[in-house]
This record gives sequence, C-alpha cells and structure tokens, in this order.
Amino acid sequence: MRTTPQTRSQIYGYGFRDAKPINFGAISPRKLAVHGVDVSRWQAEIDWERLRRQGANFAYIKATDGGDHLDPMFKKNWRRAKEAGLRRGAYHFFYWCRTAGEQADWFIRNVPKEAGALPPVIDVEWNGESSCKRRPSRERVLEKMQVFMDKLERHYGQRPIIYTAPDFYRDNLKGAFLDYPFWLRSVAAHPSKVYPKRKWVFWQYSGSGLSHGVDGRIDLNVFHGDEDDWHNWVVSR
Repeated sequence: MRTTPQTRSQIYGYGFRDAKPINFGAISPRKLAVHGVDVSRWQAEIDWERLRRQGANFAYIKATDGGDHLDPMFKKNWRRAKEAGLRRGAYHFFYWCRTAGEQADWFIRNVPKEAGALPPVIDVEWNGESSCKRRPSRERVLEKMQVFMDKLERHYGQRPIIYTAPDFYRDNLKGAFLDYPFWLRSVAAHPSKVYPKRKWVFWQYSGSGLSHGVDGRIDLNVFHGDEDDWHNWVVSR
C-alpha cells in the first residue's frame, strides 16, 4: 500500500537546543529529516503541541519496567502525544531479576494494542542504580530477551525494537538478533563508530536536549532515512 500526501503527517524540522552539544561533523544527526524524543515521568507535564512544533515527529513513551511498575505518566502521555499528532510507541525497561514472561505480560496488560502505534521497544542495559544487581550470562540475556520479544510480537503483530547502550551491546548483543530493528544510544559519536556494521532504525544522539515543551532536559532521537523512508516505514508497521 502506497501512502499519499493526504495521509502523511507533517514533518517538523529540527528546532531543539542542546545543553551539551556534540560536533558530529559531516555525519551529524541534524542532516537527517525525522527527529523525535523519548520521555518518562521525569519530564513531568509535557506541552506536546509545542514539543511537536519544535521538531518531535515521534515519541517513545516509558510504559513499564520489571513485572509490576507502570510509569505514572504513561497513560496521559500516550493519549496527549496522539492528540498532538505525533507517532508514538511504548517502551519497557527490562529488569534482570524478573522472568521474561512476567514482564511481557505486564507490558501487554498496560499498553494498548492500537492501530498506528510504533512497534514496542525492549530497553536492555546495565543499570547501576537499579536494585537488581544481577548480570546474567550472554546466553541467558539472549534467551530472556527472546522470550519477551516473542510474546510481544505475537500480541501486537509487530516485531519489537531493541534499545541498548554501548557497554551492554558489547557484552551481549554484538552479532545477535540480526533480523531485529535496533535503536542505539550513541551520544558522543556516530553509531557506525560505536556499533560497527550494526543496522539501526533510531539513533539516540543526545540526553541533554532542550525544548519549549518540556521543563529540563529531554532525550533526542532521529530516524535513519529521509521523509519518504519514514512514511513508508510507518505505514508498513
């Protein structure tokens, strides 16, 4: 199915500031067309209309972590982002001290299965601030992730996206899940330098973005492609 101009949402150009700007040189994320944000309770009340006009064409919204925590702002952010015209999806922060099945069931219980939503995201990283200090073996990490992702894919009919950071990727994901889309954190260099040969859909290039729609800082992301690529990717989900 081909999209037409009438069905395409307007793309707003980059209008953010950054508290800690990085010079990415010739491969700057600003040269890509479709920028977005990810948010959680820590952004508090968000003016989604202003955020969108400043360049947030999509948003990933924190929904759940572990098997019993729901972000208290999820339901409101989920509703308001859609009302403001953003494409949005939900993400789950994976907790290594709970079973994968419990976590998948908790996400499914709290995140609506909704036409037009972006694919769900599993956020996998080592978190030194978590009460869970467990660091499973690579084999066990991949096994738990697969169980979680299979459950989500069966329920939502979309292959989940894997979000990760450099140290976790190095320890567990290099060479793994080649047929899954990736969202890569890389705030000091282009992903091609930090994750060699890994294809990616989203790049989180800043954790210090500034916007009139949010008090404080916000994570900034960009889609890997031009406007046509974006529209075609969205309609094929």
